[in-house]
Amino acid sequence: MAWRNTLLAVSGNERLRSFVSSSRMTRAVIDRFVAGESAVDAVRVAGDLAERGIYSSIDLLGEDTAHPAQADEITRGYLRLLERLDDAGLSGWAEVSVKATAVGLALGDEGEALAADNIGRVCAAAGDMGTTVTIDMESPDTVDATLRLVSSLRDRFPWLGCVLQSYLYRTDADAAAMAGPKARIRLCKGAYAPDPATAYTARRDVDAAYVRSLRVLMASEAYPMVATHDPRLIDIAGTLARRFGKGPGDFEYQMLYGVRADEQRRLADDGHRVRVYVPYGDNWYGYLARRLAERPANLVFAARSVLSRK
Repeated sequence: MAWRNTLLAVSGNERLRSFVSSSRMTRAVIDRFVAGESAVDAVRVAGDLAERGIYSSIDLLGEDTAHPAQADEITRGYLRLLERLDDAGLSGWAEVSVKATAVGLALGDEGEALAADNIGRVCAAAGDMGTTVTIDMESPDTVDATLRLVSSLRDRFPWLGCVLQSYLYRTDADAAAMAGPKARIRLCKGAYAPDPATAYTARRDVDAAYVRSLRVLMASEAYPMVATHDPRLIDIAGTLARRFGKGPGDFEYQMLYGVRADEQRRLADDGHRVRVYVPYGDNWYGYLARRLAERPANLVFAARSVLSRK
């Protein structure tokens, strides 16, 4: 937990970025978990996954945008990405994930309206191309506003996905409230620093909360998106799906790019829908720190990668 808290504390420290990117070992971590810095890189990875029967959700990295012009530029980046996916014939295989603070949510009193407008632009383009959008969940202080955005935009885009984080005490209630018919809901454990006043801090409690919320989603008419690499939770998800009569087309497994590729292939080969979260862009630092905080063993993977190239 101390290691995790340290990594989360530095996830927003851009002063460390140049050191991290210049280190051979950490460069290997970046290359493992981030598709690249351009949309071309993201589309290439989405195409490679599609050839193996695996879907993707592509995230243009960035959050806590500080100016409306920056939020507009990120929005236009998503529109260009969607065009590239459509041109590559990948609209049926790849969707996009958007962080609300990247497109304006954090910009004061008008931020929520600005984010709604920008996400609406992305959703309209995605709908025209036959794909979907998921709004990522961020730090706990953004949950209420993010869920309001999802609820308001679903009037026009009923396929709009949202994310719930099991480490928050509130998630049981949020799962029940958001689990409407065909509602696309990604359930993850949560990658932001936990406040004991609002979140579980012990792994066993986070896992138990994950199972409770997953049971709610599987018992509902929602479309659960089971975002975990934990073998035990994957098995539990399968058991719950069978118990509540959900077939392979009624839910999906989601994993991160660079993590458990063999398990992704196994699940896909067994007939399950598997989707990989594919981040790209030059704002990778905060994302990378949170991935290491979630699973510090990822540093071992990086070390092996470096040694294997010698």
